[in-house]
Amino acid sequence: MRKKSDLPTKTCVSCGLPFAWRKKWARDWEAVKYCSDRCRRAGAAPVSGKAQSKP
Repeated sequence: MRKKSDLPTKTCVSCGLPFAWRKKWARDWEAVKYCSDRCRRAGAAPVSGKAQSKP
């Protein structure tokens, strides 16, 4: 059994957070860009260093 820290990681195009390899992504790991369905629906919005809040 592998530790989660030993799995390959990528950075989400939408939110900019790192995410780890999952077994369901084994066939198309190279094509995975987003960490979740929510980020995929949001698309490739520009990632900023800070979270924006409403004034």
